[in-house]
Amino acid sequence: MTTREPGDLVRRMVECFNTRRFDEADALFAPDFFSHPLGTTGFEAGKRAWRTLVAHFPDYRIVVEDVLVDRDRVAVRSSVEGVPDRGVRPVLIEIFRVEDGRFAEAWGLGQGLPLDVL
Repeated sequence: MTTREPGDLVRRMVECFNTRRFDEADALFAPDFFSHPLGTTGFEAGKRAWRTLVAHFPDYRIVVEDVLVDRDRVAVRSSVEGVPDRGVRPVLIEIFRVEDGRFAEAWGLGQGLPLDVL
């Protein structure tokens, strides 16, 4: 991985997800990465969540709509395709803290997402 800019890291992560190359995303996350939504340290739980989502929804795809960078923070608004219609357009808002060119911490909120499968 050569990219170190927060916005580029997000785009690379989404590319890894959308192409189902989950193991390639390991290089984007610090070893002590902390996911506030999952309450876990490390990226293994994140990869498990990704695999669970695509097992239930093979067409699940993330479309980055906005990326806002402020120093070591990057905020991303994404839409989600390939999930059942729940009456609300699926949207994901995530904020990442970047340290030494890798994701160190993440927060996230969503609407209309099929998170009940996780």
